[in-house]
This record gives sequence, structure tokens and C-alpha cells, in this order.
Amino acid sequence: MFDHVGVQVADVERSLAFYLGVFAPIGMREVKRFPVPPSIVVGLGLGGEPGFWLSPSGGPETRELHIAFPAPDRAAVDAVHKAAVAAGARVLHPPRIWPEYHPGYYAVFLRDPDGHNVEAVHHTL
Repeated sequence: MFDHVGVQVADVERSLAFYLGVFAPIGMREVKRFPVPPSIVVGLGLGGEPGFWLSPSGGPETRELHIAFPAPDRAAVDAVHKAAVAAGARVLHPPRIWPEYHPGYYAVFLRDPDGHNVEAVHHTL
């Protein structure tokens, strides 16, 4: 449905370190970067093209976003959880099956540095 999503953050470098560290188990990596003085804009992806962009915010955050990233298997969801705990991230919900979504919905929910609800999810249908 989406080609890409952009999120404005208070500190691009801090958010970049969070996303690259915590979501490394699902293959998230930096794909593109360009300057927007006095900061940068960074495109992250799970493949060759950036689908998730971080850019500097023009003001304080006023709204919580929810973004879910696909994981190739449950072990990757568990690895994201482990990386989040190691990074000191707030874990909203540790990995588990969420049957209210569907019987094979396995996910972990976290807070990013700007307070957004971010998730790694694996679907077993």
C-alpha cells in the first residue's frame, strides 16, 4: 500500500542509531543519506530501496505513530527484542502471539527515542 514512510525526529543521528541497532536482526540498514543543514535525512531499508525515512523535526512531537516492520521469522522478532533490551529501549510488549489480530501474529512492541510505538512482526498463516 505504501511506497515509503517518513518520520520527523528530534535527533536524526540518535534515531538512526536506535533503528539500525534494534532492527538489525530483520536486516534494516542505511540505504541513502543526504544533508539538510544543520542535520541530515536518512533512508533505511530492508532491501535495495529506502522505505523508511528519518528527517529532522520542525518542532516538538505531538502525536504517537505506530509502525510495524516485517520480520522473516519468530527468531528475528526475538532478536529485535533482545537488541532493544540491550539498547535500553522501553519494551511495550515482549514477543508473543497476538491471536486477536490472527493466530500466527507474533510481534514485539517498543518505544523509539521520540516515543513512537514501533513493532517487529512475523506472520504465520
